Amino acid sequence: MANRKDPMGIGLAVLNRIASSPAIDRLGLRKATERAVYQGAKSGFQAAGTANRTFKRVSGSGKARRQSRPSDSGLFDLTPTEDQQMIVGVMNEFASEVLRPAAEEADANDLTSKEVLSQTSEFGLTLLNVPEELGGLSEERSAVTGALVAEALSEGDMGQAVACLAPAAVATAISLWGSDEQQQTYLPSFTGDDVPAAALALSEPTALFDPLRPAATARREGGSLVLDGIKSGVVRGTEAELFVIGVELDGEPRLVIVESGSEGVSLAEDPSMGLRAASLTRLKLDGVRVEESALLGTSEDYRECVRLSRVAWAALAAGTGKAVFDYVKEYVKGREAFGEPIAHRQSVAFMVANIAIELEGLRLVTLKAASRLEQGRDASREVALARRLAADYGMKIGTDGVQLLGGHGFVKEHPVERWYRDLRAVAVMEGVVLV
Repeated sequence: MANRKDPMGIGLAVLNRIASSPAIDRLGLRKATERAVYQGAKSGFQAAGTANRTFKRVSGSGKARRQSRPSDSGLFDLTPTEDQQMIVGVMNEFASEVLRPAAEEADANDLTSKEVLSQTSEFGLTLLNVPEELGGLSEERSAVTGALVAEALSEGDMGQAVACLAPAAVATAISLWGSDEQQQTYLPSFTGDDVPAAALALSEPTALFDPLRPAATARREGGSLVLDGIKSGVVRGTEAELFVIGVELDGEPRLVIVESGSEGVSLAEDPSMGLRAASLTRLKLDGVRVEESALLGTSEDYRECVRLSRVAWAALAAGTGKAVFDYVKEYVKGREAFGEPIAHRQSVAFMVANIAIELEGLRLVTLKAASRLEQGRDASREVALARRLAADYGMKIGTDGVQLLGGHGFVKEHPVERWYRDLRAVAVMEGVVLV
C-alpha cells in the first residue's frame, strides 16, 4: 500500500513527537507510546526533526516544495508498513482512551474540547502531508497513511475526528497546490506548536449540490478577486483563522485562500443532525476582496481536492462503521430473549454478518483508491466506488446498528444512535478533510 524502502521514518518521527509531549501523561498514553518508540529505535531508525516556525507573510522567490510520490513495488500487498502500523496504533489508542470517552459530552455541547484539539496538534497531524523541508515529517506523501489515520480516529468518534483533521486538510491543500509564497506564508503556522483552526469549505446549502459547480463565485476586479456566496458545513468556522474556499471563477471551479479577518466574511452557527462535535458553521462571503495571488492551484487541482476529500470521508465511514460492528456484535451476544442470546436468531446473525461484509468491501475500495491517488494513477473509478459505498453502506450500517439494539438503539444510553447520525453525514459532506 505504500513505499517500503524507508518504513520507519515518518512513523518514528510522529511517535517521538508524541513521546516528548506532556499531553501523553495527561491522556494516559505514555506506556503505549514509549513501547512503540522503543520498538522503532530498536530497528535502527532515527526520528526526523520538526521545526517551530513563526507565522509571517513572505514573498516567494523560488519553486514550491512538494512531497515526492512513493515508488511502486509492483506487488499487490494490503499489509500496512511498520511505519503505518506504529502511527495507527497510537491513533487507535488515542481514539479509544480519549475520543470515545469524551464523545457524548462533545456531541451534547456541539464542541470538541480545547484539550483534545491541542493534543492532536502536538501529535503532528498537520505535518503528515507537509514537505520535510517546510517543517513536515517526510519527503514522501502517503494518502494511504492519511486514510488509515482518519479511519482510526473515527472509530473513537467521527465528530471529534473531523474537528481534529480539519486544520490538516488546509495544510495538505497548501502543501499540494500552493505556490512558494503561499507555502512560506501559511505553512509555518501549521508546523509549530500553536496550530490555528482552519477549514476547507466546499459544501453549500443547496439541493443537489455539485462540488464541481459551486454557486459561490469569484470575479476579477481591479487586480483583485471579489468573492460572493455561502458555504455550509464549515468545521469550527467561528474559531477559524484561515479558510480554503471553493468558488467558480471564469466558469471553472477554483480554490481560494481567505483569512478570517477579511472584510465581508461573516459566520453563523449551522446546527446539524450529526458531526455535532465538529461545530459546523455557515460561512457568508459578501464582496470579500482578496489578492489574485490567493488562488490556490488550478481547476484540475480543485477536482483532485474533491477526490481526496471523498476518500477521506470513506475512511471516516469505515472507522465509525467498525465501531458500530464491534458494539452490536457484543450486544447481541449478551442480550437475551426467550431464554437465549438474540445472536442465536438467524435474522440477527445474518444482519451482523452483513455489516462485516459491507465494512470489508468499503475499506478495501477506500484503500485501493488512496493507494492509486498517492501513486499519481487514475483513481476516478475507485474514488467513485468508495464514495458510493460510503454513502450507501454508511447509512445501512448505522440503520442496522440501531435496529439490532431495538428500543435501546433509539436512546442516548448507547452510542449507536450518535454513530447513526454521524454516518448519515457522509453522503452529503464535501471537502472538510483530505488524505
